Amino acid sequence: MTYCIAIRIDAGLCFVSDSRTNAGVDNISTYSKMFTFTDEGERQITVLSSGNLATTQSVIGQLKRDIKQSASINLKNVHSLEEAADYIGEVNITQQEKHTKGDVNYEAYFIVGGQIGLGKHEAFLVYPQGNHITTSRDTPFLQIGESKYGKPILDRIITPEISMETAALCALVSMDSTMRSNLSVGPPIEVLMYDVNALSDQKRFRFEEDSEYLRQLKSSWDDRLREAFNNLPPVTWSKVWDQQAKSGN
Repeated sequence: MTYCIAIRIDAGLCFVSDSRTNAGVDNISTYSKMFTFTDEGERQITVLSSGNLATTQSVIGQLKRDIKQSASINLKNVHSLEEAADYIGEVNITQQEKHTKGDVNYEAYFIVGGQIGLGKHEAFLVYPQGNHITTSRDTPFLQIGESKYGKPILDRIITPEISMETAALCALVSMDSTMRSNLSVGPPIEVLMYDVNALSDQKRFRFEEDSEYLRQLKSSWDDRLREAFNNLPPVTWSKVWDQQAKSGN
């Protein structure tokens, strides 16, 4: 299983991904699911992957070959992030068709985001069918993989006006919540913080399973959750509230 997040805010983009893949409880491996394609000062494109490992590796391999062979369309010459999303969608369809046999699911999902020149910084979610959606001010984040456990914190915290640091912390808490509820999602955790107009991938971090930072983040979040829970109004107060509501007080 996989969990990847892309957050688009006014200040830039934040990408977070886990690195665990498994084919059963006794067959667990780690593979990076975050890939960067950078022309320093010209463009910065990040791709996150989820789904069948054979398909995702084949797609990423094709993206790299197209750049090396100066193909007519590749991530170094597309004119927009939307064009990049269309291109990845087409490559994804081709690779899925190559691998599909019988009832085996070879579907793959991708998030592509970044900035080209002085264009807008954007992020797109590319579906197995090749179509895609993008972020908006009402929906400033995208998820692929095991998304349900980490979504509540994103819904509560992420707005276009927050800082990059807040976005990254929120994404890491979202990842921690997912790892706690699904053991098939796990470290190493990769983080890329892209400041708008930076056109580089210098703010990239990798947290291993024994990371002291991840341990402290998890411990602090657990403590704050318990504190908030313990400060909730007791259920017995509901009778008083109901009586006041009925009396109009």
